Amino acid sequence: MPEHLLEVNNLKVSFFTHAGEVQAVRGTTFAIGTGEAVALVGESGCGKSVTAQSIMRLIPDPPGRIVGGEILFGGQDLAKLPEREMEKIRGNQIGMIFQDPMTSLNPTMTIGRQLTEGIVKHQGLPRREAEKRAVEMLALVGIPQPDRRVKQYPHEFSGGMRQRVMIAIALACEPRLLIADEPTTALDVTIQAQIIELMKELKDQTNTSIILITHDLGVVAGLCSRVLVMYAGQIVESGTLDEVFYRPGHPYTYSLLRAVPRLDAKVKERLVSIPGQPPDLLNPPKGCSFAPRCEFAMRICQERPPEERAVNDGHFVKCWLTVPGAPQVSLKGVR
Repeated sequence: MPEHLLEVNNLKVSFFTHAGEVQAVRGTTFAIGTGEAVALVGESGCGKSVTAQSIMRLIPDPPGRIVGGEILFGGQDLAKLPEREMEKIRGNQIGMIFQDPMTSLNPTMTIGRQLTEGIVKHQGLPRREAEKRAVEMLALVGIPQPDRRVKQYPHEFSGGMRQRVMIAIALACEPRLLIADEPTTALDVTIQAQIIELMKELKDQTNTSIILITHDLGVVAGLCSRVLVMYAGQIVESGTLDEVFYRPGHPYTYSLLRAVPRLDAKVKERLVSIPGQPPDLLNPPKGCSFAPRCEFAMRICQERPPEERAVNDGHFVKCWLTVPGAPQVSLKGVR
């Protein structure tokens, strides 16, 4: 048996446009253990959703294509699987919650019909048993009167309830891995907390591994034990929640944390935005991608990309500041 449920090794994904090759994911490497919840965080456009869609093999081709690396799931390389084999895994062993439930759910089909489709296809249950399973799944995700609600249409549900339906659909076939792509987007903070708590309870009950994709650092602490920080198509920092939040090693992580409001701060401080713009991935910089926006950038940052270094046990950072002899700078976390 493989040590990890999922291993992504040197993944490269590009989109081939009239303007040239957009290198959306540039050598991303990470692993997820069984029953582990990991957050993938970063600004919009940094490659989080493209990474998730690559794992599910949902990159539209053309213009997108996996151009390098491997995606090992249970020992199988998903990047090289034929589509017919991938269909047996997608929605069955790997489930996905998409960003907007209103556009992900079919408005012309009842909730029950959309729930039973995957159950019938992947588990081979008769329609009657699949319908019973659909009611059980709605009850599991906390929807009241599930036997009545299963016959209703998406427009009859609130935003939070639609997101619960998406979670029910993703979990209906008892997947080993759940990818949640910004599951709390456009929900108010009360519903956000309920959705995160629901996912935590389901993870504990089913031992399902979770990849939580978000740009909202506030939702990470309630669910995940490990954080991957992504910038310009690369993982620039990874570690436990405490290491990354309280002792960030990369200036980008430090900048993200400074942009988050704190309710426990004794002295009210002005939030600090990150200056500049992300790099153009049609022509990525030859050095560190964050160097043009970094207040601690050195000459070598412009000239050569940094290698990943361990700054602590299980805490890895891709930054020249971690090299022995580099200037000592203070990167204060959220504590």
